[in-house]
Amino acid sequence: MPASRTVQLDAPEVRITEWRLPPGSAIGHHRHEYDYVVVPMTDGELTIVAAAGTSRAPIAAGQAYFRKAGVEHDVKNETAREIAFIEIELKRPG
Repeated sequence: MPASRTVQLDAPEVRITEWRLPPGSAIGHHRHEYDYVVVPMTDGELTIVAAAGTSRAPIAAGQAYFRKAGVEHDVKNETAREIAFIEIELKRPG
């Protein structure tokens, strides 16, 4: 089953997306255009696949983190439980 993406809000200043990753799913390789904040809704461990290699990223429900624009990676759920998080992209007005 693939990861599911639900855009909750797409405004000139911000885009808010809910991601749900069933076991064995992946978002797919992508590059972040904007600075972004991730707010996990579940505890779990994501597998991050980037040019520098593969790493594990434990997440905890409610423990937000921030990343700068330009990050390129794939995000996978290689666990036995669904993982869900909210991604908040901080757009720059043109």
